[in-house]
Amino acid sequence: MPVEFLGIAATNNGSETTARSGGSFDKDYTVRLARAHEDHGWDRVLFAYHSGAPEPAAAAAYLAAKLDKLQILLAHRPNVSYPTFAAKTFATLDQISDGRITVHFITGGTDQEQQREGDYLTKDERYGRTREYIQIVKKAWTSRERFSHDGEHYRFADFVSDVFPVQQPRPRVSFGGSSPAAYAAGGAEADIFCLWGEPLEETAQQISSVREAARLAGRTDVPKIQVAFRPIIAPTEELAWEKAYRTLDAIKAHTPARKNPQNTGSQRLLAVADRGERFDRALWTPTAAATGGAGNSNALVGTPETVAQALLDYYDLGVEILSARGYDLLGDAIDFGRHVIPIVREEVAKRDRAAA
Repeated sequence: MPVEFLGIAATNNGSETTARSGGSFDKDYTVRLARAHEDHGWDRVLFAYHSGAPEPAAAAAYLAAKLDKLQILLAHRPNVSYPTFAAKTFATLDQISDGRITVHFITGGTDQEQQREGDYLTKDERYGRTREYIQIVKKAWTSRERFSHDGEHYRFADFVSDVFPVQQPRPRVSFGGSSPAAYAAGGAEADIFCLWGEPLEETAQQISSVREAARLAGRTDVPKIQVAFRPIIAPTEELAWEKAYRTLDAIKAHTPARKNPQNTGSQRLLAVADRGERFDRALWTPTAAATGGAGNSNALVGTPETVAQALLDYYDLGVEILSARGYDLLGDAIDFGRHVIPIVREEVAKRDRAAA
């Protein structure tokens, strides 16, 4: 079973531990960080979405024109554009990048963040809209004939695109979440289902829920599973843990914790943190607790060998895409690529040879 590595495509050098040194869209840094991923064994990088951040599709187009190999995962919120328009945008990006685009559809887990761009639907309504949106985008990518749509959230007549993706029949669709509504929508529509790093037992349960949702939706295949972590690595275990506690202090100094997060994924991270600090081989929860469960925030701490073996534990559960983002975005991308990715790839190749 192949393994893929997903990193981060940031437009500036800020993180939870460090204030950015320049503007929100630093073009040189954007390319430098992406090139570090491309040069050190990563498969793709994520352009994330936030209401006030640089527009990720434009940033992705800029990056795609600068690099030749690195693939791009583009985050997109359905509330910010009509699905036919979005389908053309994604297809154009796939043309610019020669077939290197995957689209990650974000339903939105926080009312306040959604309302900043005029979205006042409830969470359940947003999931219904996202599912309808993905269905329209898929059809726009693949239909050479005019089609109409009259759904709960969208209505149009006689649309046909004149730009189609390089990837055939279409680019992959990525989706994430940890609620029953997320499992249902992503299980039905996603090629990739994304989870935040939790202990192995909980991750196995979530994978089972996603696969059951896919079965209930009538699929004969299942989404690939992606799990995300914050790696903290050093040459020895002692140095790694010293680095972890320095990182935690920096998070507390620079990033205020969210209060009572609405989304199920963050609630799950905080519930795990309440149970303890360390789980399984290397999972460490205080980084999640310090941010209020904000996004991908559970760490893997240890030497490169320890962190690689921890990632392989998730691979053995059925996780095919490993997402990792350090707190020093550039330095950690290089170190992880040099010291962790080769170990994981070698061990996966051994497993594949043994299974052949």
